[in-house]
Amino acid sequence: METADLDKIEMPGVQTRLTSEEEQALLKVLREGNSLATGSEGEAFEREFADFIGCPDAVAVSSCSAALELAAILSGLESGDEVIIPAHTFCATAVPFGRTGATIRWADIDPDTRLISAASIRSLITERTKAVVIVHLYGLAADMDGIMAVADEHDLIVIEDCAQAPGAHYNGRRTGSIG
Repeated sequence: METADLDKIEMPGVQTRLTSEEEQALLKVLREGNSLATGSEGEAFEREFADFIGCPDAVAVSSCSAALELAAILSGLESGDEVIIPAHTFCATAVPFGRTGATIRWADIDPDTRLISAASIRSLITERTKAVVIVHLYGLAADMDGIMAVADEHDLIVIEDCAQAPGAHYNGRRTGSIG
């Protein structure tokens, strides 16, 4: 098959089919935005998302991977520090924290929920532990009360990855608004 024929092959899930209203909205974003700012649509999204999850503010980025990169940088982790991450997650959760030079400690998950637990975190804490990454999965929220109690006891930074559970609730709060 010639390269020119590849654009004729229908690939399910790849073609984007936009209504004319969606096309106009997309064009508005493209025309208003620039490479250094998100434009009015991005700013509106940030305000609406912050309201949705119950946080004072939110910052829109291109992906959860980009958000985790920022979280890793802002956490101030460096060589010699440790960060606890669930062993059951996508690799993009761990990569940004590995780039800081910190040692990743892999936490077991609860066999019933497939989520990290306070007990698994507690078992890995050392004097070098600085942060824990919580991954909410399958639309489920991890036990944040237990996790936050352990984190508070050991003065740990808690970073929530809720890419796989956007909008999930935990005791009346949304994932991403607790850590």
